[in-house]
Amino acid sequence: MERAIFAGGCFWCMIKPFDALPGIHSVFSGYTGGHVENPTYEQVKSHQTGHTEAVEIIFDPEQISYKELVELYWQQTDPTDAFGQFEDRGDNYRPVIFYFNEEQRQIAEESKQALADSGKFKEPIVTSIEPAVTFYLAEEEHQDYYKKHPENYARNAKRRKTFIENVWLEK
Repeated sequence: MERAIFAGGCFWCMIKPFDALPGIHSVFSGYTGGHVENPTYEQVKSHQTGHTEAVEIIFDPEQISYKELVELYWQQTDPTDAFGQFEDRGDNYRPVIFYFNEEQRQIAEESKQALADSGKFKEPIVTSIEPAVTFYLAEEEHQDYYKKHPENYARNAKRRKTFIENVWLEK
């Protein structure tokens, strides 16, 4: 098994796209990139810890590649928005691909460059690519949020869903 960590706004909305794919062992909501050990949701939300809401994906590279995960990641985000995603604003919602080794870094960098070269966006691709650091699991209430609270999830994911349909899905 290997690990991938992606930040793309609210972690509630980042679980579902990866959750049911073949080769995915688990997807967890959590916090990474900050300076406080074992942060809470309230602390992260206060913008005082430096953490970003993210998802940690445990996957079998024999069934799904890291490159495939990165490609799916792009399609869940607005890669031109560095200060949050959709209705979620602030540094704790910034888009980041966290890498664990040189191969992951290279895949992420090449994918980002390919997206920039594609002309799909007029604005620059600003998603960060950073080395992975400690990932802290979010509280239980934030795990599998889309399954536990489907109505609230749908309401929170509305702008994201519209963006994905308008920008990423072929018409």
